[in-house]
Amino acid sequence: MYSFVLGLHNLLRWVVILAALYLLFRTYSGLFGRRAFTAQDAAAGRWFTISLDVQVLIGLLLYFVLSPVTRAALANFGAAMSDSNLRFFAVEHSLMMVVAVILGHVGTAQVRKAADDRAKFVRSAIWYTLTILVILAAVPWGRSPLLPAF
Repeated sequence: MYSFVLGLHNLLRWVVILAALYLLFRTYSGLFGRRAFTAQDAAAGRWFTISLDVQVLIGLLLYFVLSPVTRAALANFGAAMSDSNLRFFAVEHSLMMVVAVILGHVGTAQVRKAADDRAKFVRSAIWYTLTILVILAAVPWGRSPLLPAF
């Protein structure tokens, strides 16, 4: 079960990244092209946020229920902090992803509240770019939760 859910979590990472790229394309092309903010632009933000929410729910299932990595880290938290791989998955990855979800939801609310099209694109550019930068920093590129740190 753990391997399946971890594989799904890894696969959905690409869904989130593709949704983010589409959203950023729409945001910056609208901002610099000075076009109207359309329902498609709003939908791109919603789909990105939804994909991020699904990814976090699966991550929480891994973190609190299925992962032997976090189970080991939580069993001896002091020792986990001295192991960079365990620390990454027990603290850094999860904390940064929670921050990313918060930024994404704040961005969605800020875009919705903006008074005009330009303000919507500006807010979208700021909040979603910050969200995506945090996500890219938190993705375990080349790390496996099953391998020791190098």
